[in-house]
Amino acid sequence: MIADSSRQVFMVIEQDCVVTLHYTLRDDAGEVIDRSSSERPLTYLHGRGQLIAGLERELQGRRAGEKLGVTIAPADGYGEYDATLVEQVPRRALKGIASLKPGMQLRSRTEHGPRTVTVTRIVGDLVTLDANHPLAGKSLNFEVEITDVRQATEEELAHGHVHGPGGHAH
Repeated sequence: MIADSSRQVFMVIEQDCVVTLHYTLRDDAGEVIDRSSSERPLTYLHGRGQLIAGLERELQGRRAGEKLGVTIAPADGYGEYDATLVEQVPRRALKGIASLKPGMQLRSRTEHGPRTVTVTRIVGDLVTLDANHPLAGKSLNFEVEITDVRQATEEELAHGHVHGPGGHAH
């Protein structure tokens, strides 16, 4: 914790703190990819892998009231794009899915467990499926305003997530 000249104490973001923040995420072209709403800020338990690693590392040691802009490289975000996660399958392998079109996301069973895949192309009878995260290989540009930092309750720590406003209910 850090005290300022008015004797107010500000908790520093560290392992197992509950952090509440507003954010805007943009791609390198400046297009908004995601943002928190003014009524629903993001609240998470710090140090538990609930944010991408690069953003969590940038928030470490900061406190409520701080605003920052950070760019997270793909390796510290959703990973590098992996061409081996793209495959073409015959349309008949996706039976039961009506009106298949590019951009659709499907759940797939793989040898590594269930995975979300995106239909990226359909040419004739061949459907291209991409198992990369949609943001893999992209730099992530965040504008963040930290609005609150507090110690997590014992129950939140035991459950591994935030309870109450901005978090999960029981």
